[in-house]
Amino acid sequence: MSALALALTWLTVLPVRTGAPSERTAAGALRWAPPVGAALGAVAGLVVWGLTALGVPGLVAGLLAVGVLALGTRGMHVDGLADTADGLGCFGPPERALAVMKDGGAGPFAVVTLLVVLGAQAGSLAALSGWQVVAGAAVAVASGRAGFCWVARRGVPAARPGGLGAMVAESQPAWVAPLWWVVLAPAGYAVAGWRGPAGVALAAVLVVALSAHTARRFGGMSGDVLGAAAELGTAAALLLLAA
Repeated sequence: MSALALALTWLTVLPVRTGAPSERTAAGALRWAPPVGAALGAVAGLVVWGLTALGVPGLVAGLLAVGVLALGTRGMHVDGLADTADGLGCFGPPERALAVMKDGGAGPFAVVTLLVVLGAQAGSLAALSGWQVVAGAAVAVASGRAGFCWVARRGVPAARPGGLGAMVAESQPAWVAPLWWVVLAPAGYAVAGWRGPAGVALAAVLVVALSAHTARRFGGMSGDVLGAAAELGTAAALLLLAA
């Protein structure tokens, strides 16, 4: 249970106390990311359901739910998406891209990427209603978090020393993420028929493509890429669930 506790500490704002993590515990925490993500997604879905029942316009409710997700994760994944976009958008060797990502500022690539990805999440949540928005958000967010295990798979080293990326790099067997996506596909079908598994599959394809591209561009993986994979995967799954 120490891995679950660490996952809650890393991936949510819940005040769960843990000691200094070992490499084994850190690896286990990533494997708990999809269930933790499902819980966060369900909360976001409940926000949409409740607000729309009170008469709040759907898109406003969707935007507020996306904000709740960001607050629930301390904004880590959103920040990772922004930094990854800026790193991929700059010219020069991997060292320059990593320096841009570490800078912390939000450049034009980051701003546009955040608008598109978070806007797609909000609009998709607005298109779902009732229990489907709760279950659909849970499946989508879990699908995005399953991408952590693919980004941190064996064979992809850390792009730089230190930080979360270096701690979990190469910690996951290559089958872990696909297994999570296979498990989530039937849950998606229960929510939206064929669109559910298609959304999970699209999330998987985008995460695989992102991981391959960033590994080449940055010379490995980083904590920022983990966040980018989570947000892109979530947006992709939501888009098809709500189609």
